[in-house]
Amino acid sequence: MVAWKLSTLLVLSLRALNACAAEVKPEKVEEAVGAEPQTPTLKVKVSASFPQSEIFGVKLINGHATKALFSFTNDEPEPVGVTIIGGSLLQDAAPTAQVIRNLTAAKYSIEIPAGTEQTVPYSFSTEMHPQDVRLQLLAVLKDHKGAFHTVSVYNETVSVVEAPTNIFDPQIIFLYLVLLGAFAGTVYFIYQTWISTLFPQKKRGGKGGERAKKSSAGTKKVDPADQVAVVGADGPAVTSGAKAFDASWIPAAHLQRPEAKRVRSGTPKTKVKS
Repeated sequence: MVAWKLSTLLVLSLRALNACAAEVKPEKVEEAVGAEPQTPTLKVKVSASFPQSEIFGVKLINGHATKALFSFTNDEPEPVGVTIIGGSLLQDAAPTAQVIRNLTAAKYSIEIPAGTEQTVPYSFSTEMHPQDVRLQLLAVLKDHKGAFHTVSVYNETVSVVEAPTNIFDPQIIFLYLVLLGAFAGTVYFIYQTWISTLFPQKKRGGKGGERAKKSSAGTKKVDPADQVAVVGADGPAVTSGAKAFDASWIPAAHLQRPEAKRVRSGTPKTKVKS
């Protein structure tokens, strides 16, 4: 802000010197040297308002443009032009205020006729830590003679705040999904590593009858006429889809179940010849 003021004053000084050099006559130079400098004033009223401000004061939201409306009332008999609108953010500290950030200066080519009022929009954005700062807004006006005048429009304390969080923001939704996936993976790992070992494991398999019941569970029921008994199994083993066959041609000896031979216990006695 200090550099911007110095550059503005330098431009004004050069223009004032050029104007004086063109208008002042040589015989009046001695009188002008001894005279005190006078700052020309304009009969122009300037005020700034913030249409998006709240009741409790002006808040500058980071990442969002802050809109300000400059109202100019020209009471001069000649038209007045608006050339530059800008400002800065300052932090009050002893012994002098410290400039934190300079706002973007906007150039205009607007002419306000005499006796009229006109509104000029101006917007700026901020990206800084939430804090209370002093907002200073300036306007550079140009009179009908081509001289520039710097007018202080706004100089109040404002608050810099963060933008409110929206739960439907895509970045927030993606963050929620990532956290949910990480949490689910952690829970599954803990369950498989420690919790699942505390529960008894179910035994698989069983006898032939149980296996047949399990294999036939949930399938199509088998007609008893189509069932084939398997000899030697410890339970009924059913094969679905098998048709009955004619056993009249099979010898009866093969159809009968062979009986186990009994073996006498002990060693047989042998006759000893005398």
